[in-house]
Amino acid sequence: MSYLALQAGVFAAPGSAELFLLARVLFGGVLAFMGLNHFTNLGDMAGYAGSKGVPAPNLAVAFTGGLLVLGGLSVIVGAFVVLGAGALSVFLLASAVGMHDFWTVEDPQQQQTEMTQFLKNVSLAGAAVGLLALGGVAWPYSVGVGLF
Repeated sequence: MSYLALQAGVFAAPGSAELFLLARVLFGGVLAFMGLNHFTNLGDMAGYAGSKGVPAPNLAVAFTGGLLVLGGLSVIVGAFVVLGAGALSVFLLASAVGMHDFWTVEDPQQQQTEMTQFLKNVSLAGAAVGLLALGGVAWPYSVGVGLF
């Protein structure tokens, strides 16, 4: 199947465009909310980031909060999706490994919490990579502006 045929058929099934919009709202909304949480709990999150060895933890938490908000909104509205989904996938994988290193935690309860956060970030990164793969396809119900 050619790329043009694939592009034309991606959202050809009845209801697929609406389901894709719902997926974007759910995924992007969760990430944007997580980003807002970076700002509303900046002190606590910076303390945690500092304990993990993150340099300039206040700045890092604020920056990543902004990245999550902008990336989530980018996916929801369908604007600059390659940048948004790409940045989200890199952040989610990096934070999974760097912040939720459950394999180094000895306390079983804390280890389980870190493993849950690690797996959450990895699964969200997988969704972001999936959206990134669709970055060159016109998304229904989207603003439709971007670099590609």
